[in-house]
Amino acid sequence: MFRVTADTLQAYLDFDPERKHDLAGLHKLIVQAAPALKRFFHRGTPAGEAGMRMKMIGYGKFRYAIKSGKTTEWPVIGVALQKNYISVYVAVTRQGAPIVPRYAGKLGELRMGGNNFSFERFDELKPNAMSLLFAEVADIFTSDPENPVRYMQGS
Repeated sequence: MFRVTADTLQAYLDFDPERKHDLAGLHKLIVQAAPALKRFFHRGTPAGEAGMRMKMIGYGKFRYAIKSGKTTEWPVIGVALQKNYISVYVAVTRQGAPIVPRYAGKLGELRMGGNNFSFERFDELKPNAMSLLFAEVADIFTSDPENPVRYMQGS
């Protein structure tokens, strides 16, 4: 598994100098499309607790209950460096279904998962479709802050 050893937002941004431009371009697009979702450094879920351990850049925060009964913080939109690409994770749904697949083939993505997509270079993405996705995510979260909680808790 690819591990980013950063412990701050700036260290994360500087971790891979060749992809810093890609992260900066994506950040600018997210901020323009979804200004209400503030950027932060997500340290990953601590060992021994349910959740993803990977560090990432987060946009917007919410808390949800994990199986132990504890709560954990998670980003509404998460951006993670992988070995050969960058992944974008989305934690909201539209009409009870993951939102990202509605944009399949429109984002310029390399691959798409349940509610995430990956790309190699920011320049390969389609900014108009990306802006629509991020704006829709922010609108859903703003109007229904429990939406990602229901998604992450599987209800």
